[in-house]
Amino acid sequence: MPSADRRHAVGVARRVDAALPADHGGADRRPVLAAALLHDVGKTVSGLSTYGRVIATVSAGVAGRDQAEAWSETRGFTRRVGLYLRHPELGGDQLELAGSDPLTVAWAREHHLPADRWTVPADLGEILKAADDD
Repeated sequence: MPSADRRHAVGVARRVDAALPADHGGADRRPVLAAALLHDVGKTVSGLSTYGRVIATVSAGVAGRDQAEAWSETRGFTRRVGLYLRHPELGGDQLELAGSDPLTVAWAREHHLPADRWTVPADLGEILKAADDD
């Protein structure tokens, strides 16, 4: 992971750790903190630099994110843009293959979805989302 991504991930994890209730309802904090740390792991698949990520984000705004799958099946830079835009799905797949906790996998896949489409508990999703948006 590039250093900017690592800094972001650690910052999100620290904010989540601070926001979680001390006992977190008796549940294990590790999957939640892993979700905070690893939610953007799928971005590594594209290999895009900061400049390339900006272009990908603008491209999605112009053409729509629905183009991501088609772009990811092409070649060259366009493929990398498509892969970057699909980072939630691809990151979730990577984490699942690695044997990560289902909550960690789900958050990687769902962190750009509206709250009504999350499968993670709403209270945890709100904490993770707020930490990512900060």
